[in-house]
Order: sequence, then structure tokens, then C-alpha cells
Amino acid sequence: MHDLRTILTVQAIRALVYGFGVVLIGSSLAAAGASGGQVALVFAAMLAGQALSGVAVGTRGDRWGRRRTYVALFALMAGAGTVFALTSWIPALVAVALTGTLSTESNESGPITSLEQAMIPHAEPDPRQRNRAFGRYNAVAYLAGSVGALAAGGPAFFRRFFPAVPANQRFLLAFPAAAVACVILARTLSPRVEAGAELSAERRFPLVRSRGVVARLAGLFAADAFAGGFVVPSFLAYWFARRYGASPEALGVVFFGVGLLQGLSALTAARLANRIGLLNTMVFTHLPSNVLLLLVPFAGSFAGSVALLLARSAISQMDVPTRQAYVVGVVEPAERTAAAAYTNTARAVVRPAGAGIGGAITSGWLAGPFVIGGIVKILYDFALLITFRGVRPDPSDGAGVSPIILGT
Repeated sequence: MHDLRTILTVQAIRALVYGFGVVLIGSSLAAAGASGGQVALVFAAMLAGQALSGVAVGTRGDRWGRRRTYVALFALMAGAGTVFALTSWIPALVAVALTGTLSTESNESGPITSLEQAMIPHAEPDPRQRNRAFGRYNAVAYLAGSVGALAAGGPAFFRRFFPAVPANQRFLLAFPAAAVACVILARTLSPRVEAGAELSAERRFPLVRSRGVVARLAGLFAADAFAGGFVVPSFLAYWFARRYGASPEALGVVFFGVGLLQGLSALTAARLANRIGLLNTMVFTHLPSNVLLLLVPFAGSFAGSVALLLARSAISQMDVPTRQAYVVGVVEPAERTAAAAYTNTARAVVRPAGAGIGGAITSGWLAGPFVIGGIVKILYDFALLITFRGVRPDPSDGAGVSPIILGT
């Protein structure tokens, strides 16, 4: 249990500082006079960095060692956060953003997450308890990220009474401070998370027996992430402001509520998965949430649209912990890092395209991103159910691949 508690603590620290940074990085760039194109370049570099480093972790992470790679990524995070705190020179920001250790959201899907997803099954090998572990893992991210986002308003608030409070940008030094704490914790992980002998054999490619199932999962997850890019949180804030004239203060409360509901839903998802199965939980919670997404722009009032958004938030992320548990459950233990990294990277690569297309559609059809994104996500749900309805994790101990998977 020590390893699992350590991973959850690290996740809380990281999500807290990511939620803090989501607000302060954008506001600091705006205060520095960065253009829209420059800001887009920095955020694109963050997403590209997550994809590139995700591939590196997937192909080499187990050979380098999970704990060693984990610590190295936090060292990179400390350096990247320091650069963001001390300079606004765009080339420098882009360079460190490409490390993949910063994020545009509190619950990121980069290389650090991929390693944690591979280590959790070894920290909690019992399948039913593992589902709960993934639920807690994501709940921690949503809740800590919400608190971090609220805390980001602190510097500006205190500056009203104490003008000497440093500029918002300097508070990004929270990143190296958090990274140091994560390094200290990561170094206490036991060899159990390395999974020992199963990682010692030389492999020309990190996915062998699980290659087919991971490729299909990655393709479907990419379609879901592409559709999700149409309605990212920053777009939702823009849409509510344009459609209803919502103030930043009102939106802050709304998105805090969204984060709380997502955190609670992650805990509920684990209990549901133990009753009806991981795949059924993924599909039959995600499907109605996408119907609610379609309805958001047609509510006719700010309160109505917020109510639909909150209702969706209560179930829309229940597929996240179950998806993570499903991926590591249907592949061999030695291939878990690669499977998590490749499926996460597939999501990261396509999401910016969805955001770009969604933004272009908005100029002529304000409800368009909700409608198109919702329809594509619904199609994804049916495709996932049809493709993987016979593919289940090994019910015995979750450590291997069941015969039905090997035959797919």
C-alpha cells in the first residue's frame, strides 16, 4: 500500500500545481504582451511535448527503469517551471514546453501519467481493488486541480492589499517546488513497481503480444480525444461568455463545480465497474454524457446550460479511470508502460486538431462544436462496445492476457 499512497500523493501535488499553472501561465503570457499566435505556439508545444515524451517513455521507459524515469521527468518539470517563472521569451518557453512535463489541464495525459498507470497495477495487484485505485487516482487529480485553479486567484487578491506581492509569473516557481517534493516521494517507491524479471528480457519493440489490441484501442481513443478537442474547457469558457455574457467570476465557480463533480464521479466509476465491468462502465456512462453535451447549447438560458454541463460532468469522466484500468488489464505486465504511453499519446496528438476545427466552426455556427463533438463521441462509444465486447482483463489476477485477447 505504500507505493499506491505515494503515487496518489504525487498525483495530488502535480495536479494542484497544474491547476494553478493552467490559470497563471495564460495570464502571465497575456501580461507580458504575448500575441495570440505566440500563446497558441506555447500551448501547442506543451501538447507536442507530451506526445513526443510519451513515445520515448513507451519505447524506453521500462528499460531505463520506471522509478528512474519517473524521477528524471520531475527534474525536467522543475527546470521547465523555473524557465516559465523567470522569462517570457517565447523560444525558451517553447523549448522547455517540449519536455512534456507541463500541461494545459490539471489531469494531464503525458509521460508521467503513463508511468503511473503502469505502476498502479503492481502497487495494487487485485483487479477489484485496482479499479478503485484508478478511481482514487483520477479523483485526486480533479479535486486537487480544482483547488489549484482557485488558488491561482490568490496572488491578484492579496496584491490589492499588499502591492509588493510579486507578479503572477513569479508564482510559477511553485512548479520546481512541487517537482522537488515529487522527486523525494518518488525515490521511496519500492522495486515492486518495476515488476522485476518481466522487464529484464531484451525486446526489439516494447509491444509484442499486445500490439494488435493496443493499436485498436489507440485508434478509438484518438477518435474520442479528437471529438473532445471541440469542447475543451477554454472553449467552454469562451462559449459561455459569448453566448450569455458570463463573467470570469461566474465561470470560475462553474468550473470549480465541474471539477468537484468529476472527482466524485471517478470514485463512483470504480464501484460501478466492479459490478458491471470496465467496458460497460466506459460505454454506458459516456454515452448519456454525450447526449447531454449535444443539448448544452439548446438550453436557452445560462442556468439551463450550466445545469446540463454539470449533469454531464457528473458522468462524463467516469470512463477515464475505467479506461486506464482496462488498458493495463488487457495487456501483459511487461507491456503496460508502452500500452499506457501509446494510448495516451494517441489522444494527445489529435486533440489540438479538434480544438482548431471546433474554433473555426464557431465563427459560423456557435452550437456546432457541441453538436459535432457529441455525435462523434457517440459513434466512438458504439464502436468501442462493438470492437471490444469480447475482450476482458484476466479475472484471476490481472497480471496476464486472457486467451480471448490473444485471439483478437
